[in-house]
Amino acid sequence: MLLNRRHAMLGALSAVAACGNGGSPADTPPAGSLAWAIAGPWRIDPERDPARHPLQTLLFWGLEGDMTVLEVLPGLGWYTSILAPYLAANGGRLTAAGFDERSASLAQRETMALWEARFSNNRVLYGEIARTSLGGALAPPNSIDFALLANNVHTLMANGVAERVFQDILAALKPGGALGVEQHRAASTGLQDPLAGDGYVQEAYVRALAEESGFEFVAASDINANPRDTRDHPFGVWTLPPVLRTSPLGQPDDPTFNTAPYEAIGESDRMTLKFRKPSGLTPTAPAAPEPPR
Repeated sequence: MLLNRRHAMLGALSAVAACGNGGSPADTPPAGSLAWAIAGPWRIDPERDPARHPLQTLLFWGLEGDMTVLEVLPGLGWYTSILAPYLAANGGRLTAAGFDERSASLAQRETMALWEARFSNNRVLYGEIARTSLGGALAPPNSIDFALLANNVHTLMANGVAERVFQDILAALKPGGALGVEQHRAASTGLQDPLAGDGYVQEAYVRALAEESGFEFVAASDINANPRDTRDHPFGVWTLPPVLRTSPLGQPDDPTFNTAPYEAIGESDRMTLKFRKPSGLTPTAPAAPEPPR
């Protein structure tokens, strides 16, 4: 009976996806597959897929449907809108770790509220998503198969918590569990700004950050590389799509600013990295959270 209900649910969702994409059921990927989750009409900003390559990226990281997954700083849920339906359809589980509410900015709290409103109201599609925050344990020790941190290493650096959060991810992962990182990639020369004020981080810096936290480096991919990105933009990485910022943060938009050259560049050049928690590493308790600033 449970199996029949699950098949019925998947079939219904597959039909919805077919209608939403303008195709027939015969044109759609198999219900419950990763491609099905990516093709769904529930997706957030699927027009970004040519720049972010979600199918290739998630396969490179080794995602499988029955995994326990930790998404660190999910933002508005670009990856959540793929992960949640895929895991819910295949017996997996998703935990989303947001900002520490004790120290989160107004913009960060607003982002978390929008995420919550979107993903807490459709449990049939998204399943039960556990919520944690950077202010404590991200997940029980030794409980996560795969963790991902997408375009937020610079955010952790700006908040002075990068080292601690990488250690907390390590503690949450099972021995042998994987961490996938996507991040705006700085030039390999020069000194790394420790606060990553322009949003770019050197690949060697991210690798050192992970390895000093106890991770093993597995592989790097240029799936999300963009050689057109010069990284020399007036408002940092946010000058590029999808933000297309026209003035410094906190100032009114400048209607005279020409965004065309930055639209021609496209989204940022990004590293795509995979790390692993060593199989013989004993899980440790996460570090005590730092006091609010």
